[in-house]
Amino acid sequence: MGIFPRFGDKSGHKSCSLDPTHQIYGESDNKEPKKKERELNLPHVSFSAIKDWKFCAYYHKLTRVDKIRVFEGNVFTAFGKAIHDTCESMLLSRELNKDNFDVDTFFKKALLREFNELKEPVPQDKQTEFEEQGLKIIPEIIPALNEYFGDFSLVSSEEELHEKLSYDTDDNFTFKGYVDCLIKTPDGKYHVIDWKSCSWGWDMRKRTDPMVTYQLTYYKHFISEKRGIPKEDIETHFALLKRTGKKDRVELFRVTSGEKKTNNALKLLEQSVYNIDRKNYIKNRLSCSRCDFKGTIHCP
Repeated sequence: MGIFPRFGDKSGHKSCSLDPTHQIYGESDNKEPKKKERELNLPHVSFSAIKDWKFCAYYHKLTRVDKIRVFEGNVFTAFGKAIHDTCESMLLSRELNKDNFDVDTFFKKALLREFNELKEPVPQDKQTEFEEQGLKIIPEIIPALNEYFGDFSLVSSEEELHEKLSYDTDDNFTFKGYVDCLIKTPDGKYHVIDWKSCSWGWDMRKRTDPMVTYQLTYYKHFISEKRGIPKEDIETHFALLKRTGKKDRVELFRVTSGEKKTNNALKLLEQSVYNIDRKNYIKNRLSCSRCDFKGTIHCP
């Protein structure tokens, strides 16, 4: 796997345009509506569900089947949701030439909404801290994309994947996911971008961790299947939004998924679906020390 970091500039020039051959909210499927509706009702797995199963099959049962939640979110996840929604709305409004879109106000309202949905109230000084950090990131997002990709057109934003899996299981599963951003560059390449908020960035261990990068491997595979785009014409990237960064608060880096890596990821997907389908909920004792359920009534 290769990773090629690049950083955004502060130029702010507008070099993106809407690709007229695609719908901005995601291309329509060629499948009949009734068939698509049936597929939406099928049991599904997502990348996060696969991660849970890989961590511990019993943990997956508690969280995904029994719907027991220990972690209900915090200020960091609230910030991540707000800045994610802001990225999406900012790109859409820019592509639609909505010059009256007040991105700062949008972010402030989104952040306050997410804070208000937390179980524990967020102190005012903490709200101010996170708001100021987000307002420093926002002006760097478009310039970073322009500097990294050059000219590009927006193909879709928050595009849903609900792709049927052909495995030997009792139930017909689908892979479900949401592609944060899909753009196209003049060379004919498509680029999948996934926004990730963080404090100061990722170390090399996280950048190369399969249980992080497989997310983009799956998105590349299933976007290729859904849209009929050759895999060699799709590249994938994480966009790190650095909350405590002093400069270069938006960093994009490419994650490659060759044949071997893709096969390994798909093998993990099939293993997880096979065992979930058969309700094989064996505890992974190696994960106990890092599990929220350790010592609780749910997992004594």
